[in-house]
Amino acid sequence: MTTLDNRPNTALLVVDVQNGVVAGAPGRDDVVANIGSLVEKARREEVPVVWVQHSSEALAPGSGAWQIVPELSPAAAEPLVPKTYGDSFEATSLESVLSDLGVGRLVVVGAQTDACVRSTLHGAFVRGYDALLVSDAHTTGDLTAWGAPPPEQVIAHTNLYWVHQTAPGRTAGTVATTDVDFA
Repeated sequence: MTTLDNRPNTALLVVDVQNGVVAGAPGRDDVVANIGSLVEKARREEVPVVWVQHSSEALAPGSGAWQIVPELSPAAAEPLVPKTYGDSFEATSLESVLSDLGVGRLVVVGAQTDACVRSTLHGAFVRGYDALLVSDAHTTGDLTAWGAPPPEQVIAHTNLYWVHQTAPGRTAGTVATTDVDFA
């Protein structure tokens, strides 16, 4: 249903599953395992897997914190999009990568829920993509010291409000890892 012409394909978009991003995040191991199972499923079904990797002062390129977690390994042929803003589309090659792949529907996983995942979901949706969030394959850090709700509430709230996103000609929603259908 995407509003993007001639873009019938789906891609799995893996956002910022990096050592320094998910270290200490609630459910980190389960989330990474769920992402890993989706990566394998996408590969089996010949669905593109697109990786996004954030750089910042705390995530300096080449540093241990910047590296994708050791449980996940982008394949040599899978696009890896570097970024410096929350929205994975801003000042990156993501749009051209997805266009070249004929992708109009994204299945989104990763971290952090209340920053890069949320920004990327909204960025995709306003650009005309169908955007599906995998409810048990994203996580975030604890920002309660700065007044944020506990991470589990941030994750639950994001899952709740993304179910109800609507726009003409586009679909959104959430789905559990076991129920992801790339077709």
